[in-house]
Amino acid sequence: MEFLARLEGTGFATWVRESPSLFAYPGILFLHTVGLSLLVGTNVAIDLRLLGRSRDLPLAPMESFFRVMWIGFWINALSGTALLIADAATKLINPVFYIKLAFIAFGVFTMVQIRRRVFHGASRGRALAVASLALWAGAMTAGRLMAYFGPVSGLTQ
Repeated sequence: MEFLARLEGTGFATWVRESPSLFAYPGILFLHTVGLSLLVGTNVAIDLRLLGRSRDLPLAPMESFFRVMWIGFWINALSGTALLIADAATKLINPVFYIKLAFIAFGVFTMVQIRRRVFHGASRGRALAVASLALWAGAMTAGRLMAYFGPVSGLTQ
């Protein structure tokens, strides 16, 4: 717990948490939202296509969306790390945070499997698409629930 308090006490964490600059917490949170939309929004488009929506759209060109999804993933990884550092003592003892990370890990695994099995294999990918939709919905829900379950920011000792 002492390490987490020290992490929160760094200049960077203090800037993210307390600076009135739009580039601090609001800007980082905005980047996190942009990354989420690139990652999950594009995943949803591919998943729905695999489940039979917009059959007139050819599937093969959608493989180029994986680059967009990885860009979104890395935007989220970096912005999420910054947000985590700003409130480490609260977030890292919240069990919902670890549920969120598990959903993200399985969501990324499923994304990779869709690319391998659907775009470079013979699978139709319907079960993977359903799993992907459920996993990303779980990750987003857990992310929001972190504000309501577990310790409240600033009240840890």
